[in-house]
Amino acid sequence: MPGFGPPGFRSFVGLLFLPYAGMVLAYTAIGSMMASSIYWDRVVAIVLINFLAVGIGAHALDALESKTVKPWGTAFSARQLWMLAVASLVGAYAIGIYYMVLYTPLLRIVAILEGFFVFAYNLEWFDGRFHTDGWFAFSWGSLPVLAGYILQTNSVTIAVLLIASSTGLLSLVEIKASRPYEELKRSVSAKVGIDTDGSQQNARECAEVSVI
Repeated sequence: MPGFGPPGFRSFVGLLFLPYAGMVLAYTAIGSMMASSIYWDRVVAIVLINFLAVGIGAHALDALESKTVKPWGTAFSARQLWMLAVASLVGAYAIGIYYMVLYTPLLRIVAILEGFFVFAYNLEWFDGRFHTDGWFAFSWGSLPVLAGYILQTNSVTIAVLLIASSTGLLSLVEIKASRPYEELKRSVSAKVGIDTDGSQQNARECAEVSVI
């Protein structure tokens, strides 16, 4: 979360989880660039679709189901998070449907899968069965590459499947490597909280002694 700007802005940037969102957007661009002929309006469209659906929508849903402290704290109410999720997903699918109807009907398969995982992963449907590192790698690592390529070509090749598998594995490594850091950050935050509480208690005790 940035250290500048008004609190609402900082909280919203924290909500986006920019490292993860940036990763997904980069994968969509990689998939798009694999096409022999590039339609730049479709590159912009697929990046915008994933920014809306994943960067905003998925993270808003994740915040609703979150059981841990997030960078934005309690800045957003449940109603606001639902409004963000619904508005961003409607916008993403409106753009996607336009291209699916006119140019790339094959994109429907990816759209259905990504729509499923946006809810199943982030809201932990089916007792969290799809909220795993493996499904994270598939939904946020492999599918964006396929989406970018299909939106350009309305086809799938062995080469793009190999690249999608590679980005999926890279995402799996990334999410597993981030676990120790997240645990360390939580433990440090908890320790700081304890130390702060202890310092405040000591200050109160000193003040009481001074009064006596």
